[in-house]
Amino acid sequence: MKFKNWGLIMLDRDGFRPNVGIVLLNQKNQVFWGKRIRTHSWQFPQGGIDRGETPEQAMFRELHEEVGLHPEHVSIVARTRDWLRYEVPDRYVRRDARGHYKGQKQIWFLLQLVGHDWDLNLRATDHPEFDAWRWNDYWVPLDAVVEFKRGVYEMALTELARYLPRNESRNRFLRHGGGRHRDPDSGFDRLQPNIMELPPGASFEPDPGTNLPPHHE
Repeated sequence: MKFKNWGLIMLDRDGFRPNVGIVLLNQKNQVFWGKRIRTHSWQFPQGGIDRGETPEQAMFRELHEEVGLHPEHVSIVARTRDWLRYEVPDRYVRRDARGHYKGQKQIWFLLQLVGHDWDLNLRATDHPEFDAWRWNDYWVPLDAVVEFKRGVYEMALTELARYLPRNESRNRFLRHGGGRHRDPDSGFDRLQPNIMELPPGASFEPDPGTNLPPHHE
C-alpha cells in the first residue's frame, strides 16, 4: 500500500505504523518471494493496516492488492502472537514524514496456497507492488532481504516454522545450532543486479506504467 496521503497514515505513539506481513506457502513448503517494482529489492508481501481494520482484514486486502489472491485461494495456518518491529532508515522515508514515522510494527501470517500458481496476479490493481516473483526454500529470504528488515524476517520465520505442514521431511526447514537451512544449488544467495537476470524459476510481469517511484512500506 503506497502512502497516498501522509495525513491519513495511522502511527502509534512511538512512530510505528501497524502493518501485516504475509508468508505464503506452496505445496512444497516453499515461500512466495516478490521483487519490488523497478527495483532490485525482494521481499514478502506486506502492507499497512488501515484505520478500522483488523490485522486479518488487512492481510486479505493486501493479499489481493499485491499478488491477486482471494480468501478462497488460501488457508490461514498461523500468525505471530505479538507485534514485530523494524525501523526504516531515513533515506527510505519521505521528507515530510521524517521525525514522525519511525518504521513498522507487524503481525505476520503464515498462509497455505490451496489454489494454483496461475491464480497469482501481480497486476490485480492499478498500483502494482511487484513486477516479478518466485518460490524460495523457507529460509532463503533471510540471505536476500534488505538488511534493515532481516531481524524481523528471522523472528517471524522462526516463530512460524513450527507450524509448517508436514508434507515433506519437516526437518529440512528447521534451524540447527543457530544456523538455518540453505539450498546450495539455489543460486539465490546474491541477487543479480540486472532486472532481467532473475533467479531460476522466477516469473517476470513487466509494468506498463512509468511514473511509479520505488518505495518501501
